Amino acid sequence: MMLSLIRRAILAASVLATIFAIHAAAFAEEDATVEKSFTVVLLPDTQNYSEKYPDTYVAQTLWIRERLQDDNIKFIIHLGDIVQDATEKPEWENANRAMRLLDDVVPYSMVPGNHDMVLSKSRDTTLYNEFFSPARFADRKWYGGHMGEENDNNFCFFEACGMKFMVLSLEFSPRDETLEWAAGVTRRYPDHRVIVATHCYMHPNGRDTACATSYEIAGNSGEQIWQKFIRKQPNIFLVVSGHISGVGFQISVNDAGGKVMEMLTDYQGLPNGGDGWLRSLQFVPGENKIHIKTYSPLLDKYNKDAKETFSLDYEMTAGQREAG
Repeated sequence: MMLSLIRRAILAASVLATIFAIHAAAFAEEDATVEKSFTVVLLPDTQNYSEKYPDTYVAQTLWIRERLQDDNIKFIIHLGDIVQDATEKPEWENANRAMRLLDDVVPYSMVPGNHDMVLSKSRDTTLYNEFFSPARFADRKWYGGHMGEENDNNFCFFEACGMKFMVLSLEFSPRDETLEWAAGVTRRYPDHRVIVATHCYMHPNGRDTACATSYEIAGNSGEQIWQKFIRKQPNIFLVVSGHISGVGFQISVNDAGGKVMEMLTDYQGLPNGGDGWLRSLQFVPGENKIHIKTYSPLLDKYNKDAKETFSLDYEMTAGQREAG
Protein backbone atom coordinates (compact mmCIF):
# COMPACT_ATOMS: atom_id res chain seq x y z
CA MET A 1 0.00 0.00 0.00
CA MET A 2 2.76 2.37 1.02
CA LEU A 3 4.74 1.51 -2.14
CA SER A 4 1.69 2.25 -4.28
CA LEU A 5 1.25 5.67 -2.65
CA ILE A 6 4.91 6.46 -3.22
CA ARG A 7 4.64 5.48 -6.89
CA ARG A 8 1.56 7.66 -7.31
CA ALA A 9 3.31 10.57 -5.64
CA ILE A 10 6.32 10.15 -7.94
CA LEU A 11 4.04 9.97 -10.98
CA ALA A 12 2.13 13.07 -9.89
CA ALA A 13 5.38 14.94 -9.32
CA SER A 14 6.61 13.88 -12.74
CA VAL A 15 3.42 15.10 -14.39
CA LEU A 16 3.61 18.43 -12.55
CA ALA A 17 7.27 18.81 -13.52
CA THR A 18 6.38 18.17 -17.16
CA ILE A 19 3.54 20.69 -17.07
CA PHE A 20 5.82 23.24 -15.39
CA ALA A 21 8.52 22.65 -17.99
CA ILE A 22 6.02 23.12 -20.82
CA HIS A 23 4.71 26.36 -19.33
CA ALA A 24 8.23 27.58 -18.59
CA ALA A 25 9.22 26.95 -22.17
CA ALA A 26 6.12 28.74 -23.40
CA PHE A 27 6.82 31.76 -21.18
CA ALA A 28 10.47 31.78 -22.31
CA GLU A 29 9.39 31.71 -25.94
CA GLU A 30 6.88 34.49 -25.31
CA ASP A 31 9.50 36.54 -23.46
CA ALA A 32 11.92 36.08 -26.34
CA THR A 33 9.46 37.77 -28.68
CA VAL A 34 9.17 40.87 -26.46
CA GLU A 35 11.19 43.80 -27.77
CA LYS A 36 14.23 44.48 -25.61
CA SER A 37 15.49 47.37 -27.74
CA PHE A 38 15.01 49.12 -31.06
CA THR A 39 17.03 51.33 -33.39
CA VAL A 40 16.54 54.58 -35.28
CA VAL A 41 19.06 55.33 -38.05
CA LEU A 42 20.14 58.83 -39.12
CA LEU A 43 21.03 59.25 -42.78
CA PRO A 44 23.04 62.50 -42.97
CA ASP A 45 23.78 64.71 -46.01
CA THR A 46 23.89 62.32 -48.97
CA GLN A 47 24.49 65.15 -51.47
CA ASN A 48 27.96 64.00 -52.55
CA TYR A 49 26.80 60.41 -53.00
CA SER A 50 23.89 61.47 -55.20
CA GLU A 51 26.26 63.56 -57.28
CA LYS A 52 29.45 61.48 -57.49
CA TYR A 53 29.24 58.28 -55.42
CA PRO A 54 25.79 56.72 -55.99
CA ASP A 55 27.03 53.24 -55.03
CA THR A 56 27.87 54.51 -51.54
CA TYR A 57 24.30 55.73 -51.07
CA VAL A 58 23.04 52.31 -52.19
CA ALA A 59 25.48 50.62 -49.79
CA GLN A 60 23.99 52.62 -46.92
CA THR A 61 20.41 51.61 -47.61
CA LEU A 62 21.40 48.01 -48.32
CA TRP A 63 23.15 47.87 -44.94
CA ILE A 64 19.97 49.14 -43.30
CA ARG A 65 18.02 46.32 -44.96
CA GLU A 66 20.57 43.76 -43.80
CA ARG A 67 20.52 45.02 -40.19
CA LEU A 68 16.76 45.42 -40.04
CA GLN A 69 15.99 42.34 -37.95
CA ASP A 70 19.17 42.08 -35.86
CA ASP A 71 19.03 45.74 -34.79
CA ASN A 72 15.21 45.92 -34.76
CA ILE A 73 15.36 49.07 -36.90
CA LYS A 74 12.07 50.94 -36.61
CA PHE A 75 12.70 54.17 -38.51
CA ILE A 76 15.16 55.98 -40.81
CA ILE A 77 15.52 59.77 -40.66
CA HIS A 78 17.12 61.60 -43.57
CA LEU A 79 18.67 64.87 -42.42
CA GLY A 80 18.41 66.79 -45.71
CA ASP A 81 20.74 67.77 -48.56
CA ILE A 82 19.65 64.68 -50.40
CA VAL A 83 21.37 65.94 -53.57
CA GLN A 84 24.08 68.46 -54.44
CA ASP A 85 22.17 70.44 -57.06
CA ALA A 86 18.40 70.74 -56.75
CA THR A 87 17.97 71.20 -60.51
CA GLU A 88 19.96 68.13 -61.62
CA LYS A 89 17.49 65.31 -62.23
CA PRO A 90 20.13 62.55 -62.52
CA GLU A 91 21.13 63.24 -58.89
CA TRP A 92 17.52 62.81 -57.80
CA GLU A 93 17.35 59.58 -59.76
CA ASN A 94 20.42 58.32 -57.88
CA ALA A 95 18.84 59.27 -54.56
CA ASN A 96 15.58 57.64 -55.54
CA ARG A 97 17.36 54.43 -56.53
CA ALA A 98 18.93 54.19 -53.08
CA MET A 99 15.83 55.14 -51.08
CA ARG A 100 13.57 52.75 -53.00
CA LEU A 101 15.52 49.91 -51.38
CA LEU A 102 13.75 50.92 -48.16
CA ASP A 103 10.24 51.10 -49.63
CA ASP A 104 7.96 48.46 -48.09
CA VAL A 105 10.87 47.49 -45.82
CA VAL A 106 11.09 50.13 -43.08
CA PRO A 107 9.42 53.52 -42.45
CA TYR A 108 11.54 56.56 -43.33
CA SER A 109 11.22 60.33 -43.56
CA MET A 110 12.69 62.83 -46.00
CA VAL A 111 13.25 66.56 -45.61
CA PRO A 112 14.73 69.16 -47.99
CA GLY A 113 18.00 70.86 -47.16
CA ASN A 114 19.34 74.00 -48.80
CA HIS A 115 20.82 71.96 -51.67
CA ASP A 116 17.42 70.37 -52.33
CA MET A 117 15.70 73.65 -53.20
CA VAL A 118 16.27 76.67 -55.39
CA LEU A 119 16.71 79.26 -52.65
CA SER A 120 14.52 82.19 -53.54
CA LYS A 121 11.33 83.73 -52.24
CA SER A 122 9.46 80.72 -53.59
CA ARG A 123 11.78 78.08 -52.05
CA ASP A 124 11.43 75.97 -55.20
CA THR A 125 11.45 72.24 -54.33
CA THR A 126 10.04 70.98 -57.63
CA LEU A 127 12.33 67.96 -58.09
CA TYR A 128 12.28 67.06 -54.39
CA ASN A 129 8.51 66.84 -54.64
CA GLU A 130 8.65 64.98 -57.93
CA PHE A 131 10.55 62.14 -56.27
CA PHE A 132 9.45 62.45 -52.62
CA SER A 133 5.97 63.90 -52.86
CA PRO A 134 3.12 63.22 -50.40
CA ALA A 135 1.74 60.78 -52.98
CA ARG A 136 4.80 58.55 -52.56
CA PHE A 137 3.91 58.02 -48.90
CA ALA A 138 0.15 58.39 -49.00
CA ASP A 139 -0.62 54.68 -48.63
CA ARG A 140 1.88 54.15 -45.80
CA LYS A 141 0.10 53.67 -42.48
CA TRP A 142 3.04 55.30 -40.68
CA TYR A 143 2.85 58.51 -42.75
CA GLY A 144 0.93 61.15 -40.81
CA GLY A 145 0.65 64.04 -43.23
CA HIS A 146 2.23 67.23 -44.54
CA MET A 147 1.90 70.99 -44.61
CA GLY A 148 0.15 72.45 -47.66
CA GLU A 149 0.39 70.60 -50.95
CA GLU A 150 4.06 69.61 -50.78
CA ASN A 151 6.17 67.28 -48.65
CA ASP A 152 8.69 69.90 -47.51
CA ASN A 153 7.25 69.60 -43.99
CA ASN A 154 5.84 66.29 -42.88
CA PHE A 155 5.30 63.98 -39.92
CA CYS A 156 5.46 60.21 -39.49
CA PHE A 157 4.83 57.68 -36.73
CA PHE A 158 6.31 54.49 -35.34
CA GLU A 159 5.83 52.39 -32.22
CA ALA A 160 8.43 50.40 -30.31
CA CYS A 161 8.72 48.76 -26.90
CA GLY A 162 5.24 49.94 -25.97
CA MET A 163 5.98 53.60 -26.77
CA LYS A 164 4.55 55.89 -29.44
CA PHE A 165 6.88 58.14 -31.43
CA MET A 166 6.43 60.87 -34.01
CA VAL A 167 9.13 62.13 -36.38
CA LEU A 168 8.46 65.72 -37.42
CA SER A 169 10.56 66.85 -40.41
CA LEU A 170 10.84 70.59 -41.12
CA GLU A 171 12.15 72.44 -44.19
CA PHE A 172 15.54 74.17 -44.29
CA SER A 173 15.39 77.26 -42.05
CA PRO A 174 11.65 76.83 -41.40
CA ARG A 175 9.48 79.91 -41.74
CA ASP A 176 7.27 81.24 -38.93
CA GLU A 177 4.16 79.72 -40.49
CA THR A 178 5.94 76.37 -40.63
CA LEU A 179 6.77 76.53 -36.93
CA GLU A 180 3.14 77.40 -36.17
CA TRP A 181 2.00 74.37 -38.18
CA ALA A 182 4.57 72.18 -36.43
CA ALA A 183 3.41 73.34 -33.00
CA GLY A 184 -0.15 72.43 -33.90
CA VAL A 185 0.87 68.94 -35.03
CA THR A 186 2.92 68.37 -31.88
CA ARG A 187 0.06 69.46 -29.60
CA ARG A 188 -2.30 67.16 -31.49
CA TYR A 189 -0.31 64.12 -30.34
CA PRO A 190 0.57 64.74 -26.68
CA ASP A 191 0.99 61.00 -26.02
CA HIS A 192 3.79 60.70 -28.60
CA ARG A 193 7.48 61.20 -27.95
CA VAL A 194 8.60 63.59 -30.68
CA ILE A 195 11.82 63.68 -32.70
CA VAL A 196 12.29 66.85 -34.78
CA ALA A 197 14.48 66.63 -37.89
CA THR A 198 15.54 69.77 -39.73
CA HIS A 199 18.57 70.28 -41.94
CA CYS A 200 20.13 73.30 -40.22
CA TYR A 201 19.94 73.54 -36.42
CA MET A 202 23.22 72.69 -34.68
CA HIS A 203 26.90 73.54 -35.02
CA PRO A 204 29.55 71.38 -33.33
CA ASN A 205 29.55 73.77 -30.35
CA GLY A 206 25.97 75.00 -30.15
CA ARG A 207 22.88 76.04 -32.08
CA ASP A 208 23.12 77.77 -35.42
CA THR A 209 22.30 81.49 -35.47
CA ALA A 210 22.42 82.23 -39.20
CA CYS A 211 20.63 79.56 -41.26
CA ALA A 212 18.35 82.09 -42.95
CA THR A 213 20.49 85.20 -42.98
CA SER A 214 23.43 83.36 -44.56
CA TYR A 215 21.25 82.56 -47.57
CA GLU A 216 19.24 85.79 -47.50
CA ILE A 217 15.89 84.04 -47.16
CA ALA A 218 12.99 84.45 -44.77
CA GLY A 219 13.21 81.77 -42.10
CA ASN A 220 14.55 80.81 -38.71
CA SER A 221 17.97 79.81 -37.38
CA GLY A 222 18.49 76.91 -35.01
CA GLU A 223 18.40 79.27 -32.04
CA GLN A 224 15.14 80.80 -33.24
CA ILE A 225 13.62 77.35 -33.81
CA TRP A 226 14.46 76.53 -30.20
CA GLN A 227 13.04 79.77 -28.81
CA LYS A 228 9.88 79.87 -30.92
CA PHE A 229 9.01 76.18 -31.07
CA ILE A 230 11.13 73.44 -29.49
CA ARG A 231 11.31 74.76 -25.93
CA LYS A 232 7.54 75.25 -25.79
CA GLN A 233 6.62 71.65 -26.66
CA PRO A 234 6.96 69.27 -23.69
CA ASN A 235 6.90 66.07 -25.76
CA ILE A 236 9.88 66.92 -27.98
CA PHE A 237 12.90 65.04 -26.60
CA LEU A 238 15.32 64.97 -29.54
CA VAL A 239 16.31 67.32 -32.37
CA VAL A 240 18.57 66.01 -35.16
CA SER A 241 20.23 67.98 -37.95
CA GLY A 242 23.03 68.03 -40.54
CA HIS A 243 24.25 70.87 -42.83
CA ILE A 244 27.42 71.76 -40.89
CA SER A 245 30.31 69.32 -41.37
CA GLY A 246 31.12 67.55 -38.14
CA VAL A 247 29.27 66.25 -35.11
CA GLY A 248 27.95 67.98 -32.03
CA PHE A 249 25.71 67.33 -29.07
CA GLN A 250 24.14 69.23 -26.21
CA ILE A 251 21.23 68.90 -23.78
CA SER A 252 18.86 71.79 -23.12
CA VAL A 253 15.92 72.19 -20.74
CA ASN A 254 12.51 73.13 -22.13
CA ASP A 255 9.86 75.32 -20.52
CA ALA A 256 8.26 72.30 -18.84
CA GLY A 257 11.55 71.32 -17.21
CA GLY A 258 12.15 68.40 -19.55
CA LYS A 259 15.51 67.72 -21.14
CA VAL A 260 15.93 67.91 -24.92
CA MET A 261 18.83 66.25 -26.73
CA GLU A 262 20.16 68.24 -29.70
CA MET A 263 22.42 66.40 -32.13
CA LEU A 264 24.45 67.36 -35.22
CA THR A 265 25.53 64.59 -37.60
CA ASP A 266 27.23 65.42 -40.92
CA TYR A 267 30.15 63.67 -42.65
CA GLN A 268 30.13 65.35 -46.09
CA GLY A 269 33.57 66.90 -45.51
CA LEU A 270 35.30 63.52 -45.22
CA PRO A 271 36.96 61.67 -48.15
CA ASN A 272 34.79 59.99 -50.79
CA GLY A 273 31.93 62.37 -50.16
CA GLY A 274 31.57 61.29 -46.54
CA ASP A 275 32.98 57.73 -46.51
CA GLY A 276 29.47 56.32 -46.13
CA TRP A 277 29.16 57.04 -42.40
CA LEU A 278 25.72 56.89 -40.83
CA ARG A 279 24.55 56.93 -37.22
CA SER A 280 22.46 54.41 -35.24
CA LEU A 281 20.53 55.26 -32.10
CA GLN A 282 19.75 52.10 -30.14
CA PHE A 283 17.04 52.62 -27.51
CA VAL A 284 17.21 50.16 -24.59
CA PRO A 285 14.25 50.71 -22.23
CA GLY A 286 15.53 48.18 -19.67
CA GLU A 287 18.61 50.35 -19.19
CA ASN A 288 16.93 53.72 -19.86
CA LYS A 289 19.78 54.31 -22.30
CA ILE A 290 20.29 55.31 -25.92
CA HIS A 291 23.50 53.87 -27.34
CA ILE A 292 24.96 55.91 -30.22
CA LYS A 293 27.02 54.10 -32.85
CA THR A 294 28.58 55.41 -36.07
CA TYR A 295 29.18 52.92 -38.86
CA SER A 296 30.36 52.98 -42.48
CA PRO A 297 29.23 50.18 -44.80
CA LEU A 298 31.76 51.53 -47.30
CA LEU A 299 34.68 51.01 -44.90
CA ASP A 300 32.96 48.20 -42.98
CA LYS A 301 33.92 49.58 -39.59
CA TYR A 302 32.62 51.52 -36.60
CA ASN A 303 34.06 54.84 -35.47
CA LYS A 304 35.08 54.34 -31.82
CA ASP A 305 35.88 58.00 -31.15
CA ALA A 306 34.15 59.29 -28.01
CA LYS A 307 32.14 61.78 -30.09
CA GLU A 308 30.89 58.99 -32.34
CA THR A 309 30.28 56.10 -29.93
CA PHE A 310 28.64 57.02 -26.63
CA SER A 311 25.57 56.42 -24.47
CA LEU A 312 22.86 58.74 -23.21
CA ASP A 313 20.45 58.45 -20.32
CA TYR A 314 16.86 58.59 -21.51
CA GLU A 315 13.91 57.77 -19.26
CA MET A 316 11.53 55.44 -21.04
CA THR A 317 9.15 54.84 -18.15
CA ALA A 318 5.57 55.49 -19.29
CA GLY A 319 4.65 59.14 -19.08
CA GLN A 320 8.18 60.41 -18.57
CA ARG A 321 10.41 61.95 -21.20
CA GLU A 322 13.79 62.85 -19.80
CA ALA A 323 17.30 62.79 -21.21
CA GLY A 324 20.55 63.38 -19.41
